[in-house]
Amino acid sequence: MKYIIILVTLRILFSCDTEVVNKTKPQTESKKIVNDSINILDKSHVAIEKKKFDNGIVIEWFKKGDGEALGKGDVVAIDYKVKLVNGEEVDGNHLRRMTSLPFLIGFGMQTPGWDYALSQMKVGDFAKILIPSKLARGEVGIKGLIPPNSDNYLIIRVLEKIKPTRIVEGCKVWLLLENPNNKVLFDEKKSITIHAMVSSETNPFYINTYRENKPFSFKYSDYGIVPGLKKALLKSKKADRMYIVVPPEQAYGKQGYLDIVKPNESIFYNVFVTDVK
Repeated sequence: MKYIIILVTLRILFSCDTEVVNKTKPQTESKKIVNDSINILDKSHVAIEKKKFDNGIVIEWFKKGDGEALGKGDVVAIDYKVKLVNGEEVDGNHLRRMTSLPFLIGFGMQTPGWDYALSQMKVGDFAKILIPSKLARGEVGIKGLIPPNSDNYLIIRVLEKIKPTRIVEGCKVWLLLENPNNKVLFDEKKSITIHAMVSSETNPFYINTYRENKPFSFKYSDYGIVPGLKKALLKSKKADRMYIVVPPEQAYGKQGYLDIVKPNESIFYNVFVTDVK
């Protein structure tokens, strides 16, 4: 049970089986890159700058990047490990033999400390971040993995900012993985079935179809579907894995939605397309 955490949202995103996924590197080369990454993260490094914030987060930079500043709504490729104060590793992309993982800032994909810390960083930064318990897993912890009231250390390299694959009327789509053999595209005449985890800016994962194992099916003409979601899914194929951010004007606007989505909040969809018919 000790190595199950790996960014809950990303774990599900990248664990669903598909026949073919785009691959750009031979397997042996990929393994070498992952091993090199592990070595970099595990080595001792001298901090060149240190900053403590009022909320208790401490960032020690080993390298200051010269790339873009990061902020809410950015998707970045990160190479990272999470350790407890005693040095025990509890999370990291290397545990999945992956060179990096895509992370969307500002929508609670991980604990609040992640979003805050990354908003203080730039592309190219390499740092060790102390995240106090109150901004990590708090008094609850994770049974068998992270004890209650545990501070976390996040060792992270911000490798790049990932540009959206497409933007449809303000709705941003990042196509993360696809099966190029699938040719049937979702359009105004077809139906689509998706698994999705849905978050607002202040309410992470208020919908999770994986939890109930009940994927969601609809047609483009169906009422009651967030307009921006339907538009963003146009041209999607079976087995596409993507992040979608829908701006307020294409979601619930000034009214919000009950007590779930506040007025003028964007919506984040972590989507896996199970079928297009």
